[in-house]
Amino acid sequence: MKINLATLALFAAILPGTIFAQNTDKFYSGDKSQPFTEKVKKFNDWSISAGVGVPLIQSADLTSIKNGNGKNLFGYSAYISVDKAITHAFGLNLQYELGQTKQGLVNLDKDAGLGAKTKYQALSLIGDINFSNLLRRSDNHSPYRWALHGYAGIGTLGYKAYRQDEDSANPNNKLGSNLITDVKFLKTLSLFGQAGAGLKFNVNRRIDIEGRVMYVFTGDDNFDGGSGNVYQLDSYNGKEEQYSDNFINATLGITLKLGKHESHLMWHDPLQEIYYRLDVLESKNVDVEVCKKGDADNDGVCDDWDRQLDTPAGARVDGAGVALDADLDGVIDLKDKCVTVPGPVENDGCPKEAAPIANTTDNSSVTANIQSALKDLQFNFGKTTVRTESSSKLDLAANLIKSSNGGTFLLVGHTDKKGNDAYNLKLSQQRAAEVVKELEKRGVSSYQLKSKGVGEADAVAPETASDVERLQDRKVEVKSVTGAEWNALPKSDLK
Repeated sequence: MKINLATLALFAAILPGTIFAQNTDKFYSGDKSQPFTEKVKKFNDWSISAGVGVPLIQSADLTSIKNGNGKNLFGYSAYISVDKAITHAFGLNLQYELGQTKQGLVNLDKDAGLGAKTKYQALSLIGDINFSNLLRRSDNHSPYRWALHGYAGIGTLGYKAYRQDEDSANPNNKLGSNLITDVKFLKTLSLFGQAGAGLKFNVNRRIDIEGRVMYVFTGDDNFDGGSGNVYQLDSYNGKEEQYSDNFINATLGITLKLGKHESHLMWHDPLQEIYYRLDVLESKNVDVEVCKKGDADNDGVCDDWDRQLDTPAGARVDGAGVALDADLDGVIDLKDKCVTVPGPVENDGCPKEAAPIANTTDNSSVTANIQSALKDLQFNFGKTTVRTESSSKLDLAANLIKSSNGGTFLLVGHTDKKGNDAYNLKLSQQRAAEVVKELEKRGVSSYQLKSKGVGEADAVAPETASDVERLQDRKVEVKSVTGAEWNALPKSDLK
């Protein structure tokens, strides 16, 4: 069975700390095991990152991308962050960023350019998901250098937005001469959010480089400088219907990983520690004391906690050392010739099949054998499909019907009393029809079978009874029907 790293990492986390112990070459299963703590960890989990970028206002009244004069107006940004890895797949970054955007449009009446710029500062807390570690397969033991990260976070934003007047002939009308909006950083609460993705490359144990693209939601309609101000400049905030001025920030950064260990947690595969340790032990011929009292039956479970000390050789066992018996018929899977179908011990765990009755016109005995074969037929919960473990029952019933010299049989579906009447009736009709379909797949002639559902009409156990008590009412009954009575029946009463 294939499982991803996140699942097996959980298993690794609850193993005794002997796997991860650093101060001993001998492992113990008992009270001498060394717990896996912060003190004995083999990886670093703190780092510092810094980078520069190019912000482009994408959605606002004044934009940086293909604005009115058909040009892209590039800004600049820089960030620094302190990063903490919580697990191998998740971390938190406290980031400070400052930058400047440039944006504008064209006034078609005067054919004059209108420009604006916004200087901003931001402080945010960002969640970091390492998808490459999160989705890493447990059977992938190779090292890797590239990692895909996803980011999302919130923070506070301060900015100053400036705009150039439309009168380009005025020599005093310069970009940045007119302050439009001033939101004080850390003094005025201006919340914003951002989300994006980055691709990291592990240069060495100390350095990572990363290309990242973030989409920033300012939650502010004045960030682009489109509002009017005391200088009687016109407002352009009605150009776009949406309120928030948003921008894209593409950055290139470098990460310095802190700590004394060789591996950083975000690059650390928890399973690699296990494989590494086992390889070291094997290469050094180190004596590994796994079980204090030994393993008498060699089933891989120490005698300290083995509940079955005489497990037969080759038998699969559960965590308590007990041989598996999938169908709970008292015959362990190693010796059970019908692993998924209960049967008596004297028949090697297989049900005793009734001998086919050939060339007879008396279908009463055949009907009884078919009914016995379909006894306790199991359906998937709340569905019409037959469970896989009941496949052998259908095989046996099909062989019996084919040996009946063309006998005709009505399959009647029943349900228990749990649920409303209409639903139970429909379910019984569908299940009976489903059994007919499964038998026809096994070679039974379609002229020999018809189906009917009666819902909970013949149910005995009350609705408040246990599931085990109501099991006897969930069944498919077989009746031999011939002559005029058979001809009067429809193929199925399923509506």
